[in-house]
Amino acid sequence: GVVECVVQDDATASFGVLPPFLLQHASGHYTNIRIETAGNQIRDAQGMKVDLDINDVRLEDSATSSGSIGSLVANITWSAEGIKETIQGAIPLVGSFVTGVTTNAGAGTIELEGALGSITARPEVVDGGISLQVENVTGLGFTLPREAVQPALDAFTSRLTQDYPMNIRADSVQVTDSGVISRFSTQNASIPKQTDDPCFSGL
Repeated sequence: GVVECVVQDDATASFGVLPPFLLQHASGHYTNIRIETAGNQIRDAQGMKVDLDINDVRLEDSATSSGSIGSLVANITWSAEGIKETIQGAIPLVGSFVTGVTTNAGAGTIELEGALGSITARPEVVDGGISLQVENVTGLGFTLPREAVQPALDAFTSRLTQDYPMNIRADSVQVTDSGVISRFSTQNASIPKQTDDPCFSGL
């Protein structure tokens, strides 16, 4: 339920078998939890899916937290089709131009394609989130100058990939033949109290 609230998609969870689940539940100490989202979206990012591995979860109320997490690793996949749909609906100016997205795994870039030209961008980890760094704008001329494209992409990616709870930050990003994969993680993190983040009210 917490994950569904944070990412705004359906999710399923499975728990480690040792010690037996009822003992984990009774103690409030969960050795490992795996959570998988449906792959519809993460926040406003269409076609984005996350697989979470969470270890050493301790539910203990204190004045400042609802407990702690030893480690959390999130492996995120974002399809080229999902990138296209998201950019079309979420970025003013740029979105109306994009009719397709292709990836170049060898070059580590994605290409935003339109009828009048293209934008080549490189996904990179910047300030704990994922940024799309514009490398080339071709065929658009004064219609969509490069200096107008980068701020639009920056505002878009910061909204999608930053400000997650528990200091979850991006570690890596890689372009594949079908999209983009990234890894986010945190260690020794405090679980927020309901008053700090309503997504954690169920705990």
